[in-house]
Amino acid sequence: MKPGPLPAVDVPDDMAGAAGLPRWGRLPTRLGVTEPGPEEPLAVVAMGPAGAGRPEVLARLLQTDPGMLGVPAGGWLVVRHAQVPTRAAYVPGYRRPHSYGADLLAAGPALARPPRRVELSLPKPLLRHFSLVDTPDTDVLGAAGGQVLRDAAGRAGAVLFVIAADQTFTAAELNLLAEAARARVEVFFAVTAGSGGWAQVPDGTVTTEDTGVSVAPAGAADPTPVDPVAVTVEAHRAALLAAVPGLADARWFPLAGGDAADLRRALVGWAADEGLRRASAEPPVLPGSHGRVPVVAEPGDWSEQLDRQARTYSRRIRQHLALELANIHLRVVQEIVFGAGCAGLPQVLDREMEALSLLATAQCDQAVRRLVEEAAGRVFGTPLPAGVVRRLHAPMRWVLADQQGEQELDRVMLVTSTGGVAGLAGTGATDALASCPGVARVEVLPPIAVALSGGCWQHWRSPGNHDPNAARAWAQRALREIELELSREVSRRFEVVRLSLDGVLSDAVDHGILLA
Repeated sequence: MKPGPLPAVDVPDDMAGAAGLPRWGRLPTRLGVTEPGPEEPLAVVAMGPAGAGRPEVLARLLQTDPGMLGVPAGGWLVVRHAQVPTRAAYVPGYRRPHSYGADLLAAGPALARPPRRVELSLPKPLLRHFSLVDTPDTDVLGAAGGQVLRDAAGRAGAVLFVIAADQTFTAAELNLLAEAARARVEVFFAVTAGSGGWAQVPDGTVTTEDTGVSVAPAGAADPTPVDPVAVTVEAHRAALLAAVPGLADARWFPLAGGDAADLRRALVGWAADEGLRRASAEPPVLPGSHGRVPVVAEPGDWSEQLDRQARTYSRRIRQHLALELANIHLRVVQEIVFGAGCAGLPQVLDREMEALSLLATAQCDQAVRRLVEEAAGRVFGTPLPAGVVRRLHAPMRWVLADQQGEQELDRVMLVTSTGGVAGLAGTGATDALASCPGVARVEVLPPIAVALSGGCWQHWRSPGNHDPNAARAWAQRALREIELELSREVSRRFEVVRLSLDGVLSDAVDHGILLA
């Protein structure tokens, strides 16, 4: 089962029938936490507000120095297992990562813009079970960053939420945790003392931290033991369950001292169970992966229906992306005027482009899968085994490469300092854009990738460029260019998919059998 963004909007039956779409035609309209796929690598995504001590918690889990886990502001950190420690920064606009030393004294590379992610490899036993992913503070993620975080959490399978004793859950955090509760995502909570310490107890009370016996103030009832750590954890848990009752079984770990051994054991236990579940979720050989598949369709209008469906899906996706870009424009203008200002414009817009890229890729992937299933079902009959669909992908990629050239589709769209869009193709160009990379893609098309070039950071962080009106005009021009480029890109992608699928199925119809 492959995870897909949620929720989606139904197509009315009359519209679907008129367009030649299947009655179940749906496309995702936003990214969300979804059930982890069996092929995704195990990972734990750490999140939480600023000031909660999240880097220190991760350092205690890994038994390393917190300075090893530092990344530039706004970047993600992915920690994997390796025998030799390495550290590399993945920067959009470059085909290769920038490597630098994995020790505390190593200086980071001089980069034109902040990296989307930093990958740190360490020879730590815990990382043999899963990867650790640290995210930016939830305070600065915004709407787009929250969508990227939702996507990463769904693919990883587990979330570690770190909160301090004197902090409270925000509405955005509760919404994300509620989505995680509805999906098959395990949530762990770590509570730290923070800057304010643990919960306050009445004056004159001797807590269990001091003597193990509590003495009540004068005039009070008989003393009962008061543990400020337990009181703090229970208060946080009650506040969470009032908004997200689905997390009643989530485990809580107060980190008052020690090396977080209990939390480490719990994460390892989850990884063992989840690894077995994912390994058994999908058969090693899909039905229909081998053997001949006879053609049951007579020569007819299946090719015309494929053409109509491809054009309809392409139009719907372009319309969805245009609406999303209009919403992005409103959020960016709000940040320019009331939030990050001109200096923060590149970071805000780049995060929006990452979420937009994930959404556009998910929409195209889902539409292409349905095109293949519907067209192949008319040719080979329904229900169509999953292995037959998988077998169609390889010849489609071959035909696609002959007709269009895969390098022309596998490229990055970079927003320039002048508000235009430039292309960067080549192996590794799109790898640098993922904040939390997952399993290697098995889809027909490469991902859609949009990012800001380093020139945008240099321009808007210069001392003389702090005019909000100029920033708003530049953002409007850049978003308009992105809309035009994405519209052309989506149209081109569905045209080459239509031609490649038509060629593969026509060959099968001519021979009366699928030999791929």
